[in-house]
Amino acid sequence: MFEVRVEADFAAAHFLRDYNGKCENLHGHNYKVYAHVKGSELNEGGMLLDFTKLKAALRAVCKELDHTNLNDKVFFNQNPSAERIAVYIYEGIIALLSKDGIDLTKKETSKTAFLYAVDVFETDTSRARYIPD
Repeated sequence: MFEVRVEADFAAAHFLRDYNGKCENLHGHNYKVYAHVKGSELNEGGMLLDFTKLKAALRAVCKELDHTNLNDKVFFNQNPSAERIAVYIYEGIIALLSKDGIDLTKKETSKTAFLYAVDVFETDTSRARYIPD
């Protein structure tokens, strides 16, 4: 099994509803995001997936979030937790790459590359990871 990982970052503000603590107030983070792709077969060029394509998709999705108030995005339903941000980024990468004919959704019997996980770090020591079923 092979795995490749690319990273990007963005800065954004948010607050958490239904939370009792300082994070219920508007505050910001400098988020770091990792996208992990796994697969057991390499392409003709000896790569699992071109880093450039994966990195471009990840950066495009992060750019949508950069310097925004995440609570303003309908997707988060006024509660942009790191977990929900990870799902948003996962779905964004899948959508962007599918427009280029690259399907990174996991298939039960496929050995081809799939987007295995998205990590969202709010701080160096706090991470949420989304792994699709």
